[in-house]
Amino acid sequence: MLNSIFNFSSIINGTITINTFLICSAASLVLGFLTALVYLFKNRCSQSFAVTLVLLPVIVQTVIMLVNGNIGAGVAVAGAFSLVRFRSAAGSAKEILAVFLSMAVGLATGMGYVTLAVVFFAVTAVCMLILGAVKFGEGNSSLRTLKITIPENLDYDGVFDDLFAAYTNSAELEKVKTANMGTLFELQYTISLKGEEVPKEFIDEIRVRNGNLNITCAKYAVKEAL
Repeated sequence: MLNSIFNFSSIINGTITINTFLICSAASLVLGFLTALVYLFKNRCSQSFAVTLVLLPVIVQTVIMLVNGNIGAGVAVAGAFSLVRFRSAAGSAKEILAVFLSMAVGLATGMGYVTLAVVFFAVTAVCMLILGAVKFGEGNSSLRTLKITIPENLDYDGVFDDLFAAYTNSAELEKVKTANMGTLFELQYTISLKGEEVPKEFIDEIRVRNGNLNITCAKYAVKEAL
């Protein structure tokens, strides 16, 4: 019974016809467009990346169709792709996930499994949207990276401890760096605020201590590894 329910047959039988190619290409473009929409939900990206997500499935599909059953062509295409160098900034984990989703859709449609591609996309897209909506794996939203510049004659050891005790749940000194030919110190803390917002009084009291030098309080950036 399970075999009959999950029996996804390929629409490619031997020679690839123009009708088969157009059906697979239409499915690839539609699913690529939907992949881009799913990624853009609560995410920001460049126009070039969004266009890539739309067109990548149909490109992968065409390549798979061309090398289907031809070992020599497959080896040649693999060698050609190995020469490609992507000279761009490293992508985030979400961007890599979206690219792999587009490639998987293209592989499925390229082998003629259009129904399988649709079901696979639907399941993956629903999971992505649900996990994003419930903020699965999201870190502590009260974490901040606090950078304070102080003069060299101010002892930074414990100078802000009373302020941290009043406005934060925890504070840890991560890095100390000299600046301006050694006349200034740049302190970097990881702090957990008692609320969601940065209190203005907190910043004002730090300004009094550091002589109104530079202060930066930004959201804590989690290092992504994949």
